[in-house]
Amino acid sequence: MYDDDWQQAARAVRGTVIGDDGTAPDACLPEGYQDYVTGLAWGVWARGGPLSMRDRSLLVLAMTAASGRMGAFRIHLEAAGRAGVTDAEVDELLFQLTAYCGAPAGNAAAALLREVRTTRGPA
Repeated sequence: MYDDDWQQAARAVRGTVIGDDGTAPDACLPEGYQDYVTGLAWGVWARGGPLSMRDRSLLVLAMTAASGRMGAFRIHLEAAGRAGVTDAEVDELLFQLTAYCGAPAGNAAAALLREVRTTRGPA
């Protein structure tokens, strides 16, 4: 679906933000699936444009929390600092999320935020 340059750029961005490039083999998944997901999800980060890594990270945090994708929210929350997002910005995102998506979405995100920060320790 995507050429090698696209795939390599996507892996590089994922490696920078998440800390791995998503190429760990998984015999339980269909062949090519992980490349497909990496190219799709991280290729959009690598394509350039006016959004910074920080902007993209904040957007992904908001979208994953708003849609209840708490596993993805956790991954991106743990990686947010590497993308240039501050704790204060995540705190503000929590207010915005709760105001626009409701208390259940905000509370679910707050619970994960508390857990991640407790595990991580002081910033």
